[in-house]
Amino acid sequence: MNSLTKEEKRKGRVRNRLGNIYVDETGFGKWFLRTHTWKLHVLERALKDLEQLIPDKKANYDTVVDVGCGYGHSLPKLKARFSPQRLIGLDISEEMIEATEKVSIKNSLNAELILCSSEKIPLEDNSVDLLFCHQTFHHIIEQEKAIDEFYRILKPGGIFLFAESTKRYINSYLIRYLFRHPMKVQKTAQEYIELIRSSGFRVSDESISLPFLWWSREDLGIRETLLGIAPPQKREETLVNLVATK
Repeated sequence: MNSLTKEEKRKGRVRNRLGNIYVDETGFGKWFLRTHTWKLHVLERALKDLEQLIPDKKANYDTVVDVGCGYGHSLPKLKARFSPQRLIGLDISEEMIEATEKVSIKNSLNAELILCSSEKIPLEDNSVDLLFCHQTFHHIIEQEKAIDEFYRILKPGGIFLFAESTKRYINSYLIRYLFRHPMKVQKTAQEYIELIRSSGFRVSDESISLPFLWWSREDLGIRETLLGIAPPQKREETLVNLVATK
């Protein structure tokens, strides 16, 4: 296994035991992913928004995959909303997979957990009914390859739930200071939409949401909360949620 360069180490890149290179999160970032703010204001709000964007939502989706399952907070929520027979969590970090396993056991989810990169997913073609990718894609270095993998493993008619922070948010001073990301791959909301469409997914305008939540603003919503200053109508979007169909 080749060692990382000094520059890669400086940028927080690490390898897991499979040899996959990824940008490791900061200590603050790992702490934040366990907070009530993350679970409620980031994860839960994204799921509620995405759920209402699904065209002709079914009562259940047999196989559900969470790409970048992190500390596993999303798995019980996916189980409750989509009633899968098979629930799968993917992550490139061994630490995250171990944490998710504890959540799965605690909640009797019987989830399958796979240590892998998003660019090479060990699942069969056309085997997944619903794929959830929440605040993970901006961590992925080979984004085009990952999108192709998502398309490959989804069944025809399968649903792709995508929720991401955009380049405008990731490049903000506070986020650059507190978190760590592969900066060269960050995209605007429109660029993410175009990338997904160009891979073959269908994305209707009605299935796109561009929320401007308080935590995605540079001032964390202080001007609106304390001073009553409404957010600008014309702005560079900081978040994009969408539902795509294969």
